[in-house]
Amino acid sequence: MTAADGHRRTRVVSWQDVLDDVAALVRGLAPNPEARGGWRGLVAVARGGLVPAALVARALRIRLIETVCLSTYRDRRREALTIVKPAPAHLGDGGGWLIVDDIADTGATAAAVRDMLPGARLAALYVKPAARPLMDSWVHAVDADVWIEFPWERARDA
Repeated sequence: MTAADGHRRTRVVSWQDVLDDVAALVRGLAPNPEARGGWRGLVAVARGGLVPAALVARALRIRLIETVCLSTYRDRRREALTIVKPAPAHLGDGGGWLIVDDIADTGATAAAVRDMLPGARLAALYVKPAARPLMDSWVHAVDADVWIEFPWERARDA
C-alpha cells in the first residue's frame, strides 16, 4: 500500500553509508576539462546537499563553496518548487563548477539548478528515474517510490 506521501519504502542511510557514497561519487567524477588544475568551485544545493557537498569539497580539495537554496518538500510532502536563494551572479553559466545534492528526486530541483548554471556538472548521491536525464553523476539509482532517510534528517529528532 502506498503511504499518503507516495513513498512505499524507506531506505535508511547511515553516516558510514554517506561517507562511502561520497568516496564513490568522488572516484566516479571525471576531472573537469574546463578548469585548469581542477574545479573552479562547488555549489551545494541547500539544505539536503550541504553535508555531501562539504564532504565532496574536502575530498577534492575545493575551498570555494557557494550555495543555491531551493525547497520542494515539507514533512515528506512534495510542494511547489521555491527558489529561496538563486546561484550567485559571479558563477556565470557555471562552467567549471560542480553542483552537489543529496538526492535528485522528481528532477524539479535539478532542472532549476541547470537553468541557473547550464555549464556546471550536476552530481548527487541518489537519483530517481525522473531526474536521471538531468544528472551527470550519481552513486545509487533508486525507484521513485523509495524515501531516502539521511542521518542529518534523523538528527533533528534526537
